[in-house]
Amino acid sequence: MILDEFTAMPDAPQSWRAISDRVMGGVSDGGLAREMVAGRAALRLTGRVSLENDGGFLQMARDLAPDGAAIDLSGHAGLELDVFGNGETYGVHLRTAEVTRPWQSYRASFVALPEWQRLRLPFAGFAAHRIEAPLDLARVRRVGLVAIGRAFTADLALARLALYR
Repeated sequence: MILDEFTAMPDAPQSWRAISDRVMGGVSDGGLAREMVAGRAALRLTGRVSLENDGGFLQMARDLAPDGAAIDLSGHAGLELDVFGNGETYGVHLRTAEVTRPWQSYRASFVALPEWQRLRLPFAGFAAHRIEAPLDLARVRRVGLVAIGRAFTADLALARLALYR
Protein backbone atom coordinates (compact mmCIF):
# COMPACT_ATOMS: atom_id res chain seq x y z
CA MET A 1 0.00 0.00 0.00
CA ILE A 2 1.53 3.31 -1.08
CA LEU A 3 1.31 6.12 1.48
CA ASP A 4 2.99 8.75 -0.71
CA GLU A 5 4.59 8.90 -4.11
CA PHE A 6 5.82 12.19 -5.52
CA THR A 7 5.61 11.50 -9.25
CA ALA A 8 2.77 13.83 -10.30
CA MET A 9 2.75 16.67 -7.77
CA PRO A 10 3.98 20.12 -8.82
CA ASP A 11 4.75 21.28 -5.27
CA ALA A 12 5.53 19.74 -1.91
CA PRO A 13 2.38 18.00 -0.70
CA GLN A 14 0.61 19.90 2.04
CA SER A 15 0.46 16.74 4.11
CA TRP A 16 4.24 16.94 4.71
CA ARG A 17 5.91 19.64 6.76
CA ALA A 18 9.39 20.53 7.89
CA ILE A 19 10.05 20.65 11.63
CA SER A 20 13.30 21.66 13.29
CA ASP A 21 14.68 21.98 16.78
CA ARG A 22 13.86 25.70 16.58
CA VAL A 23 10.47 24.80 18.09
CA MET A 24 12.37 24.24 21.35
CA GLY A 25 15.11 26.87 21.06
CA GLY A 26 17.63 25.03 18.87
CA VAL A 27 19.35 26.58 15.87
CA SER A 28 19.29 23.84 13.23
CA ASP A 29 18.22 25.28 9.91
CA GLY A 30 16.73 23.60 6.89
CA GLY A 31 13.85 23.25 4.53
CA LEU A 32 11.65 20.96 2.54
CA ALA A 33 11.11 21.21 -1.22
CA ARG A 34 9.66 19.23 -4.09
CA GLU A 35 12.55 18.59 -6.52
CA MET A 36 13.88 16.30 -9.20
CA VAL A 37 16.73 14.30 -7.64
CA ALA A 38 18.85 12.07 -9.87
CA GLY A 39 15.98 11.70 -12.33
CA ARG A 40 13.14 11.13 -9.84
CA ALA A 41 10.53 13.46 -8.42
CA ALA A 42 11.01 13.62 -4.68
CA LEU A 43 10.46 15.51 -1.47
CA ARG A 44 13.87 16.72 -0.30
CA LEU A 45 14.95 17.72 3.22
CA THR A 46 18.13 19.79 3.32
CA GLY A 47 19.89 21.81 5.98
CA ARG A 48 22.36 21.92 8.79
CA VAL A 49 21.78 20.04 12.05
CA SER A 50 23.32 21.88 15.01
CA LEU A 51 23.67 20.75 18.62
CA GLU A 52 23.80 24.34 19.89
CA ASN A 53 21.13 25.46 22.40
CA ASP A 54 20.27 21.82 23.19
CA GLY A 55 19.09 21.26 19.62
CA GLY A 56 19.93 18.62 17.09
CA PHE A 57 17.27 17.73 14.52
CA LEU A 58 15.58 18.47 11.21
CA GLN A 59 12.55 16.45 10.16
CA MET A 60 10.07 15.94 7.34
CA ALA A 61 6.86 14.57 8.82
CA ARG A 62 3.26 13.86 7.93
CA ASP A 63 0.15 12.72 9.68
CA LEU A 64 -1.04 9.43 8.20
CA ALA A 65 -4.73 10.43 8.35
CA PRO A 66 -5.83 13.87 7.13
CA ASP A 67 -7.37 14.74 10.49
CA GLY A 68 -4.40 13.49 12.55
CA ALA A 69 -6.33 10.43 13.71
CA ALA A 70 -4.62 7.10 14.26
CA ILE A 71 -4.68 4.46 11.53
CA ASP A 72 -4.26 0.71 11.78
CA LEU A 73 -1.01 -0.61 10.29
CA SER A 74 -1.15 -3.95 12.10
CA GLY A 75 -1.74 -5.90 8.87
CA HIS A 76 1.66 -4.80 7.55
CA ALA A 77 5.21 -5.91 8.31
CA GLY A 78 6.92 -2.54 7.88
CA LEU A 79 7.68 0.57 5.88
CA GLU A 80 9.23 0.66 2.43
CA LEU A 81 11.06 3.84 1.40
CA ASP A 82 12.70 4.98 -1.82
CA VAL A 83 15.43 7.35 -0.64
CA PHE A 84 18.48 9.17 -1.94
CA GLY A 85 20.92 10.84 0.42
CA ASN A 86 24.44 11.92 1.17
CA GLY A 87 25.79 8.81 2.90
CA GLU A 88 24.57 9.91 6.34
CA THR A 89 22.47 8.02 8.87
CA TYR A 90 18.85 9.15 9.25
CA GLY A 91 15.94 7.99 11.33
CA VAL A 92 12.33 7.09 10.79
CA HIS A 93 10.18 8.07 13.77
CA LEU A 94 6.66 6.81 14.32
CA ARG A 95 4.19 8.47 16.65
CA THR A 96 1.14 6.65 18.00
CA ALA A 97 -1.88 7.68 20.03
CA GLU A 98 0.14 6.79 23.16
CA VAL A 99 2.88 9.32 22.36
CA THR A 100 2.13 12.47 24.36
CA ARG A 101 5.50 14.26 24.50
CA PRO A 102 7.51 15.73 21.58
CA TRP A 103 10.62 13.68 22.45
CA GLN A 104 8.79 10.33 22.46
CA SER A 105 8.65 8.08 19.41
CA TYR A 106 9.40 4.65 18.00
CA ARG A 107 12.61 4.73 15.98
CA ALA A 108 14.55 2.91 13.31
CA SER A 109 17.60 4.17 11.42
CA PHE A 110 19.07 3.77 7.97
CA VAL A 111 21.96 5.04 5.86
CA ALA A 112 20.86 7.04 2.81
CA LEU A 113 23.40 6.37 0.08
CA PRO A 114 24.04 8.87 -2.74
CA GLU A 115 21.94 6.74 -5.11
CA TRP A 116 18.29 5.73 -5.20
CA GLN A 117 17.63 2.73 -3.01
CA ARG A 118 14.52 0.94 -1.80
CA LEU A 119 14.70 0.17 1.91
CA ARG A 120 12.46 -2.04 4.01
CA LEU A 121 12.22 -1.20 7.69
CA PRO A 122 10.31 -3.89 9.61
CA PHE A 123 8.07 -2.60 12.40
CA ALA A 124 9.66 -5.23 14.66
CA GLY A 125 12.94 -3.26 14.38
CA PHE A 126 11.51 0.02 15.71
CA ALA A 127 12.63 0.80 19.26
CA ALA A 128 10.68 2.79 21.82
CA HIS A 129 12.39 6.10 22.62
CA ARG A 130 11.58 7.74 25.97
CA ILE A 131 8.27 5.91 26.19
CA GLU A 132 7.50 2.65 27.97
CA ALA A 133 4.43 1.64 25.98
CA PRO A 134 5.12 -0.90 23.24
CA LEU A 135 4.54 0.12 19.63
CA ASP A 136 0.80 -0.29 18.94
CA LEU A 137 0.51 -0.66 15.17
CA ALA A 138 -3.26 -0.27 15.39
CA ARG A 139 -2.84 3.36 16.56
CA VAL A 140 -0.13 4.99 14.39
CA ARG A 141 -0.63 8.70 13.73
CA ARG A 142 2.51 10.16 12.16
CA VAL A 143 5.70 9.24 10.35
CA GLY A 144 8.81 11.39 10.20
CA LEU A 145 12.16 11.11 8.44
CA VAL A 146 14.70 12.73 10.69
CA ALA A 147 18.26 14.06 10.63
CA ILE A 148 19.11 13.90 14.32
CA GLY A 149 21.62 13.60 17.11
CA ARG A 150 24.84 15.06 15.76
CA ALA A 151 26.04 18.12 13.88
CA PHE A 152 26.00 17.41 10.14
CA THR A 153 24.66 18.54 6.78
CA ALA A 154 21.36 16.83 5.99
CA ASP A 155 20.35 16.00 2.44
CA LEU A 156 17.65 13.37 2.19
CA ALA A 157 15.20 12.82 -0.67
CA LEU A 158 12.10 10.64 -0.47
CA ALA A 159 10.39 9.51 -3.69
CA ARG A 160 8.06 6.87 -2.29
CA LEU A 161 6.73 5.75 1.07
CA ALA A 162 4.74 2.53 1.30
CA LEU A 163 3.73 -0.30 3.59
CA TYR A 164 4.68 -3.91 2.91
CA ARG A 165 3.29 -7.21 4.19
